[in-house]
Amino acid sequence: MKLSIGGSVHDPTDSVGRLLFNVLAMVAEFEADLIRARTREGMQVAKAAGRLRGEQPKLSTVQEKHLVEVYQRGNHTTAQIAELFSVARSRVYRAIKRAGDTAV
Repeated sequence: MKLSIGGSVHDPTDSVGRLLFNVLAMVAEFEADLIRARTREGMQVAKAAGRLRGEQPKLSTVQEKHLVEVYQRGNHTTAQIAELFSVARSRVYRAIKRAGDTAV
């Protein structure tokens, strides 16, 4: 592998080529660090302004309570409950676990 810059070819096996490749790698790493720092700063500003809230719950607390009640009655399977509430079965299991039911 060789790098051609401005008409001159640099081989990574000789000393000048190694120096050039190391400098380019350091610049790329520095740029990536700057991007990460700016992203973290932007997320902190958005969080302070109340615009960074994360994923919103699929079910309200009332819906989740009703889901657990339907499950505890025992007339429906978890798949049927998931279809009834338009959520995944894993969300049904999590709601039941949060409600303290260990029969899952």
